[in-house]
Amino acid sequence: MRLLARRAHSRVELRRKLARRGYGGEEVDGVVARLMQQRYLDDAEFAAGHVRRRSESHGPLAIAAELAARGVDRETADGAVQRLEPGRSLSTAHRIAERLAGGATYGTYRELLHSVGPKLLRRGFSMSVARAACDLIWQGTAEGPHP
Repeated sequence: MRLLARRAHSRVELRRKLARRGYGGEEVDGVVARLMQQRYLDDAEFAAGHVRRRSESHGPLAIAAELAARGVDRETADGAVQRLEPGRSLSTAHRIAERLAGGATYGTYRELLHSVGPKLLRRGFSMSVARAACDLIWQGTAEGPHP
């Protein structure tokens, strides 16, 4: 219960932590089953909360990978990520791209894209979202949008 009091966990995370603390497989299975029955442990709720927290700084691809690393099955992770507001990924990527671009002046759109784009990709945004975020930044420059 102390583990769950600190933060939510997925079933797999809790199993791993209890096993590391020396509890046997049957004990862990019983505890996890009881916690799930009492709704203290719910992978769908865990995934939804994780998506809410991380969507301010990461893209859907990175969030889905984090959930997979925490033992959330792909279907549950994808469902949680898909519930994000449609424009939220672009607005987050745009905000991050503005910060990454800083006060730098880019001579061409391609320079902007090659500087900021890979950083957005590493944060889990798709290529199309990274490009759209760079488009928005470029449109705000004196040169205007790229041809």
